[in-house]
Amino acid sequence: MAEFNTLNEILQARRSSDGSIFFIEGKQDTRQLEYAQLYTNSLRLLFDLQETGLRPGDQLTVLLRDNQRFVEVYWACILGGIVPVPVAVGISDEHRAKLLRIFNKLERPHLFTTQADLDRLVDYGKRNDMMESVNIVRQKTVITDLLEAHETPGVCHTPAPGDIAFIQFSSGSTSEPKGVVLTHANIVTNISAINRAAAHRAEDVALSWMPLTHDMGLIGFHLVMLAVGCDQYLMPTDLFSRRPLLWMQKASEIRATLSSSPNFGYKHYLKALGDKPLDDIDLSKLRLIYNGAEPISVDLCEEFLRRLAPTGLQPEAMFTVYGLAEATLAVTFPSLDAGCRAVCLDRHAMRLGDEVVPVDRNHVDAVCFAREGSPVQDMEVRITDESGSSLAREHIGLIHIRGGSVTRGYYLEEELNKLSLSEDGWLNTGDLGFLTTEGELVVTGRAKDILFAHGQNYYPHDIEAVALQLPELELGKVVATGIRRPGSDSDDLLVFILFRADLESFIGIARDVTHHITEQAGLQVSHVIPVKRIPKTTSGKIQRGRLGDAFVEGEFDQVLSELQGLLASPVSTDDSSLDPIEGKLKQLCEDVIKDRQVGVEENFFELGISSLTLTEIHQSIELEYPGVVDITDLFEHQTLRELAEFIQQKT
Repeated sequence: MAEFNTLNEILQARRSSDGSIFFIEGKQDTRQLEYAQLYTNSLRLLFDLQETGLRPGDQLTVLLRDNQRFVEVYWACILGGIVPVPVAVGISDEHRAKLLRIFNKLERPHLFTTQADLDRLVDYGKRNDMMESVNIVRQKTVITDLLEAHETPGVCHTPAPGDIAFIQFSSGSTSEPKGVVLTHANIVTNISAINRAAAHRAEDVALSWMPLTHDMGLIGFHLVMLAVGCDQYLMPTDLFSRRPLLWMQKASEIRATLSSSPNFGYKHYLKALGDKPLDDIDLSKLRLIYNGAEPISVDLCEEFLRRLAPTGLQPEAMFTVYGLAEATLAVTFPSLDAGCRAVCLDRHAMRLGDEVVPVDRNHVDAVCFAREGSPVQDMEVRITDESGSSLAREHIGLIHIRGGSVTRGYYLEEELNKLSLSEDGWLNTGDLGFLTTEGELVVTGRAKDILFAHGQNYYPHDIEAVALQLPELELGKVVATGIRRPGSDSDDLLVFILFRADLESFIGIARDVTHHITEQAGLQVSHVIPVKRIPKTTSGKIQRGRLGDAFVEGEFDQVLSELQGLLASPVSTDDSSLDPIEGKLKQLCEDVIKDRQVGVEENFFELGISSLTLTEIHQSIELEYPGVVDITDLFEHQTLRELAEFIQQKT
């Protein structure tokens, strides 16, 4: 494969190749965009951006749902020296608040979006007395709908390898998103390392539903595949959420050789698959399925491989890797024929500095992790104690990385950069792990209390900030933390609140917190728990881990039992009084949630369901009432009764 110095060189080199991007919009709906046409479309879009006044070094926040338009404007920016800043569209007010935070943080910001999404931002500004900020954004917005077709190319810019290519803001962060600055040199270095380690070739066929605002989606399954010149198929993430079985149906249909998913994707697919037959699925060509983006569940990997074995999917296809945005993407890869391999340790010897104690998998204190391979080309990995001193192999410590693809720092975060990056270039990832005697990395946890949900990372203080938007809560009296139950593939979100009155008085707070976090952050709250004391260090830092440990040890079992009884609102099982639409909606919801009955007056967001479950409910409603209910309508009509009235009016 050719070596490149900048991203511009990659796209220019692919103008004459036979490769294409295929945009999957449904089972029978796929659009093709040849690489040559991508270059042409992007140059024409660059002309539009330059006509509106954008110049090299300006920053363009890209807020789009359409994957084709996204890649075209991304490359228009790259070709013109404009710095793209991808941001997920989202469906809640918190997503719009995040957009404003990012925009206000940038030095030379502009926005590229649709009229509909700009209207939603304006509506948010009106409702939250933020029109002054929104008007500043509106004045610097390019609306894609209003651009007219033409054939005039823009003027290309020639960047240096050390120039900023784009800024990637943290995907799950809600209150203070941090921007990872990536240069052209960072990205092309990592692309070369990935293609070498995974033996990508022009004959590969890649399929991804990962969002293009995520490093695995944008870099791993667009830029990397473009560099090698293979065909790539991109499926919108919300399409996968609504129709997960389409993932492997398309993989079979296009004879995909490469795909990817974090834990929640495998779980979502298996849940939808159930005991359905796989007679029409052939995955014998699928040689690698990347598994990363969050702590890897070995049990889930094995279940997925076992369930799909009749399709011809080989065990060696499961490719367990470690990476992060600060490294551009890839840090460690296993050998191509390794498959998913478990390391089982004694859970009582897993503190920072401990030497690991291997145990049998069925040992009562066993906890298992995936081996995630050795450092890719031009990447170094070391394990350290808290002072930064290197630890011997088989000892748990902080994972530090250094190399040509590692970011030079977070955008305008001088203090954070001092804490995260050493003078000699080592970056503290904040993750915990160890190197095996063979030099393979095993990731065991997080030193930063990060929660993982739906393939994204969420910082506890960000979730706390969302909860603190409620007037009845006070700063320093709300603590969010996550726990991972044995055998689980995701974190349970626990919210602790300093509260010393009687439990009955706590019910309203618990419901409000569950409702607000679910609605604003799209996260499922497992428990809201009153505590009489919040543990802190001598320097005043909250010890979230101690609360999580106390929960696991059963310290809150009694209070949770009492709360459960108080929270359980009586739900009528008599459906005879419901009108036909109410009855149908109730049935659709209970088919998705399954473990409880849903009252027509119950608020969706007080049920504690996740954004993914809400998407499943919306998909069921869409099948029953096509084109009537948008997912955003569920935020406006939050009970089945309100929604039924809305559907009645629309139909």
